[in-house]
Amino acid sequence: MDDILKQLPQRAKDTHNENKKFFAKLKKKPPKHLDALMAELHENEFSRTDCLSCANCCKTTGPLFTDRDVARIAKHFRLKPQQFIEKYLRIDEENDFVLQSVPCTFLGADNYCSIYEVRPKACREFPHTDRKKFQQISNLTLKNVAICPAAFNIVEEMKKRLPQ
Repeated sequence: MDDILKQLPQRAKDTHNENKKFFAKLKKKPPKHLDALMAELHENEFSRTDCLSCANCCKTTGPLFTDRDVARIAKHFRLKPQQFIEKYLRIDEENDFVLQSVPCTFLGADNYCSIYEVRPKACREFPHTDRKKFQQISNLTLKNVAICPAAFNIVEEMKKRLPQ
């Protein structure tokens, strides 16, 4: 996995322009079966991908925390939401709650998440490759292929399966 993660940023950079053009076409005229295809590709990739051997998303980026996430996780820690915010979060340039630092505070040395059962929505849905109306999040996907080997593989398979 270490070799894959070392190569991933360069591989993502090498395919960035191609992916950008591909997603631009996809946005203009998404195929009717896109959601079904993405669900299939996502399921296939994650049947052979072990996130615990990677955890690159948790090591290199932080999720957005919604108000619901804050309330749920604060309750888990028996804190008031404001206490949780002050202890773990900051407000970013876009006025969103994000972690004060990365790697994620809740990531253990074994790559397990200490708040997995109550983790933020953004973590539960990452890398968002099985999302309905997938074409609407192409900018996010362009970023995620540089972070998540599974997302990279899904996009590569997607390009093979859809006419360009």
